[in-house]
Amino acid sequence: MKFNVLASGSKGNCTYIQAGSTQLVIDCGGTKRYLSHSFHSLDVDLDTIDALLITHDHIDHVAQLNLFKDVFKVIAPVPLIKRTDVQILEPYQKHRIKDVEITPLVLSHDRAMTYGYLIEYQEEKLVYITDTGYLKSNDFTWISNADYYIFESNHDVELLMRTSRPYPTKQRILSDTGHLSNEDSAAILAQVCGDRTKEIILAHLSSEANEAELAKACVIEAFMKVNKDLQQIKLNCAKQFEMIEGGINNEEVLNIHHHLAFGHME
Repeated sequence: MKFNVLASGSKGNCTYIQAGSTQLVIDCGGTKRYLSHSFHSLDVDLDTIDALLITHDHIDHVAQLNLFKDVFKVIAPVPLIKRTDVQILEPYQKHRIKDVEITPLVLSHDRAMTYGYLIEYQEEKLVYITDTGYLKSNDFTWISNADYYIFESNHDVELLMRTSRPYPTKQRILSDTGHLSNEDSAAILAQVCGDRTKEIILAHLSSEANEAELAKACVIEAFMKVNKDLQQIKLNCAKQFEMIEGGINNEEVLNIHHHLAFGHME
């Protein structure tokens, strides 16, 4: 499974996932020019996308729905004005798209319904969770010991309170229907990451109320508290309009198998 986080933050969100022959996109926020250029740089024809998965209908997640007008399957937690043919999946029910199984997870955000997604391909599992004020303990079983996490780490509480944002906005962000703080995100990740976890990308970082090094430091501290080893896990932060690559593609898998076989011969 290979993925590219194209955009992550309050100005736009979009992630491309390739698993075997299956191509998925999660959310389509941002500018048309930026997304078009990003997919072109990946040599991805949007007409070949197997499904567009929408987390919720805030504008920073659905702004460029028209760009994906030729994508046959659009999945979302609620009806969308620009796509009357949207498919609404039952939460916590596996749904197959070619080589991949998709499971929607119910999050807590200030919309009628918000989904996170569990993406499973062969023996690999990717967890995509952003835009939630908290995570239900029952969901920990679903997301435990995944290979890859794209996981919200929105704000540092102290930095948020120092911003010039109106107090009601700060209250909304800090609420159970707002966004995960660095500390909350780190605590969850330290609990659910396991032996198979290879990579964590902290996502939806606030440009005003967060810094990448603060978010990563929280994860490091949280892992130390529960005596978990972070040395074998790649830790990175998604950016608003700068592509971040993750996962492992088929060519890399073949190279790994080749090296293992060669080492065995020696």
